[in-house]
Amino acid sequence: MANQSDTKVKPVHEIRLGRIRAAIWANSTDNGIRHNVTVSRLYKDGENWKDSHSFGRDDLPLVGKVLDRCHSWIFDQAIRPATDTSAHDDGPPPNENVPF
Repeated sequence: MANQSDTKVKPVHEIRLGRIRAAIWANSTDNGIRHNVTVSRLYKDGENWKDSHSFGRDDLPLVGKVLDRCHSWIFDQAIRPATDTSAHDDGPPPNENVPF
């Protein structure tokens, strides 16, 4: 039996534009599901992809667009029945290489 430290919690949804990625997390509360968002910037260090939570001036327009899409996705969840799995994906799979 795996303990909690062995189980990796994954976001319920990810949205990515270029090198900016947002992960949406679901948290169960007494008042229902609440969502939180974390934002990161992907970059390549040698042969390895890493992420940072620091953004430059030119990253900010994409950060704003990604966060706007997160906001829309979270609001859509409030009106979509819990059994509906037709949510669309807003970007490539999380493990796909960044094309630039």
